[in-house]
Amino acid sequence: MGGADAYIDAFVAQLTVVRGLSENTAKGYAADLADFSRWAEREDVDALAATHKELRAYLAELSRARYATTTINRRLSAIRGLYSWLEQRGVQTGGAAAAVASPKIARRLPKTMSDAEAARLLESCDVSSAAGLRDRAFLELLYACGARISEASALDVASVDFSSSQVRLFGKGSKERIVPVYEYALDWVARYVAEARPSLASAAKKPTDDAARALFLSTRGRRMSADALRRAFEQHVAAAGLDPAITPHAMRHTFATELLSGGADLRSVQELLGHESLATTQIYTHLSVERLKEAARACHPRA
Repeated sequence: MGGADAYIDAFVAQLTVVRGLSENTAKGYAADLADFSRWAEREDVDALAATHKELRAYLAELSRARYATTTINRRLSAIRGLYSWLEQRGVQTGGAAAAVASPKIARRLPKTMSDAEAARLLESCDVSSAAGLRDRAFLELLYACGARISEASALDVASVDFSSSQVRLFGKGSKERIVPVYEYALDWVARYVAEARPSLASAAKKPTDDAARALFLSTRGRRMSADALRRAFEQHVAAAGLDPAITPHAMRHTFATELLSGGADLRSVQELLGHESLATTQIYTHLSVERLKEAARACHPRA
C-alpha cells in the first residue's frame, strides 16, 4: 500500500495549497483516507481503484462497527475526493466512488439558544478582570455576527471597523466576507481593546507580530486559538448553569435563526454566514417554523 499512501499524501497536501482548506480539515481527510488504506490492505483491495462492490463492503464494515452515519458519509466523501483527483491525473478511471450512494442521515435541527440563555451566558463574564472583559467582548461579537469559532480566533484588531459598524471575517477556504455588527456589541469590543487588551499584551514574554495584530489575546499575550476560545465558551456555559450541549456553533445557529425570524431573506443569511450552498442555510427555515409553532402552542388559548 506504499504507492497508495504516497498518492494520498499528495492529495492531502494539495487540499491546503490549491483549495485553501484549513490544516485541521486536511488532517481529517488524511485520517479518513488512512483508515480506508488500512482496510484495503487487510482485504487485499487496490486502494486507488476499488470497485463499487468493494467500496460498499468497506462502508458495510463501518456500519457494522456502529460508526455514526455522519462519519461514514465523511469517509466516503474523502474517497470520492481522492478518486476524482486521481481521475484528473489519469491514475484512475471508472467513478466507482461517485456511484456509491451516501447513507441517509436523520435530519436533526441544530441547537439554538433562547434570549434568556444568551443573556445568562453574556452576564457570566466578570468584566472587572481583563480576561473577563475579553470574554464578554468575544461572546458579544459571536452573538452579533454569527462567526465560526475559527473565524473569531483569526480576527485582528484591524478586522473590526468601528466607524462602519462591521467586521471582516475569513471563512472556509480563506473567503472574506463583511458582516454588520450592532453598536452594543461593538461598544464591548471597543472597551476590551481600550481597557483589557493592553494588559493582556504586556504579559507576553516574547511579543510577536501575530500577537500584536490579534484581537483576542490569552493571559500570556498570545493570539487565542479556536480551542482556547472554545474552552472559554464552555467555562461560561458552565458558570451560567446552561446545558453543556450548548456550543459556540449554537450561538451561530441562533444568529441565523434570529435573522430569518426577523424577516431576512435566505440569500442574505447565506452570505452573512459564509455558506457556499444555499441548501446549507435552508435548515434555519425549519428552525424558524419550529419557533413559530412553539409560540403558537404557548400563546393560543386552545393549544
